[in-house]
Amino acid sequence: QVQLVESGGGLVQAGGSLRLSCAASGSNLSMRRMGWYRQAPGQERELVASISSGGGTNYADSVKGRFTISRDNAKNTVYLQMNSLKPEDTAVYYCNVVPWGYGGPNWGKGTLVTVSS
Repeated sequence: QVQLVESGGGLVQAGGSLRLSCAASGSNLSMRRMGWYRQAPGQERELVASISSGGGTNYADSVKGRFTISRDNAKNTVYLQMNSLKPEDTAVYYCNVVPWGYGGPNWGKGTLVTVSS
């Protein structure tokens, strides 16, 4: 059973930076495309960044140029560097495989990012 544990969230002022980490255990996810998702209050979960096993990346338009996803396959860990944060980035951030579907890894608890204006 895969366990995903996200960390690194917090309260930051607009324009600030945070680095999120996602540690996976129970299974080697190094060959899977991994992604960071976020869910703001009252909204559906959305994919904001993903990275292939080989390091190819994709970003949602809303975060392109501000967020950088990376991974350390030896540590089974995925990161999200978030710069120039905006209040609209406020959400709970989760990591998981991409695409996620029925039978995929359970969602972790996520890590809350709050950006104040």
